Amino acid sequence: MVAGGYYYRAMQKRLIYVVFVAGALLGVGFYLYRTLRPSLARSTRVVEWIRDPQAHPAWAVRAGTRCGADAPFVMPTDGFIGFMWDDSFKIGHRHQGIDIFGGTDVGLTPVVAAYPGYLIRLPDWKSSVIERVPEDPLQPGRQIWLYYTHMADPAGNSFISPEFPPGTYEKYVEAGRLLGYQGDYSGDPNNPVGVHLHFSIVLDDGQGNFRSELDINNTLDPSPYFGLELNASANSDEVVVCGQ
Repeated sequence: MVAGGYYYRAMQKRLIYVVFVAGALLGVGFYLYRTLRPSLARSTRVVEWIRDPQAHPAWAVRAGTRCGADAPFVMPTDGFIGFMWDDSFKIGHRHQGIDIFGGTDVGLTPVVAAYPGYLIRLPDWKSSVIERVPEDPLQPGRQIWLYYTHMADPAGNSFISPEFPPGTYEKYVEAGRLLGYQGDYSGDPNNPVGVHLHFSIVLDDGQGNFRSELDINNTLDPSPYFGLELNASANSDEVVVCGQ
C-alpha cells in the first residue's frame, strides 16, 4: 500500500505539472495571437500592395494631403500605410512610427516635410533626416522631432535631396518641401526592407536634442497629428485612408 500510495501521489504531481504547462502554453499562445494577429493581417496587405498596387487604389494616401480637418501634419509621402505605431512583429518589439509603402521601385516615390521645421542630416546618415519642430502644434511649449528614414537603396546610395547633403544643420523647410525619395535601405545589403518611408515623431530630451527613436517610449502616437487612427492598439487591422 505504501508503494502504491507513493506511485499515486507521484502521478498526481505529474498530472498537475502537465496541466500547468499546457495551460501556460495556451496562455502564451493566446497572448501571441492577440498581440501579433493585427500586424500579421497588415503584413498580408503589404504583400498584396507591393505585388499589385494598382489593384488597391483606395488604399493609397498622397503626399502633402491633410487628412483631418484639424490635423497639423500633411502626409509625408504617397502610398499605403502598411504598419502603424505600436505594431508588434515579434515578442518584445513595438513599432515606433508608421510605414508607408509607395508601391514603386526605389528612388521614385517622393518624401516631403510633414510640418514646418529645421532639418538636420548627420554626417553619417545615408537614408535619414530629422526635422526639429520648436513648437509642438498639439502641446505648445514642447519641442518635437520628425524622423524620416529608408531613403536609400540597399547599398546605401542615398535618395535624399541634394539640397540636404551629409552634415546639413538647421535648414528651414516648409510643409510639403521635397526631402527625397523612398528606398529600401536597412544597413544590411542582403536584407532590404521593402520600398517605404518610416516616419516617427520623436520627443526632445530636454536639452534640445532628440531622443533615441529606437525606443517607442521616446516617440508619440502620430494619430492626432494626422487626424487618422494610426495606433495599432486602437486600430486592429483596418486599412487607414484619408477621409475616415
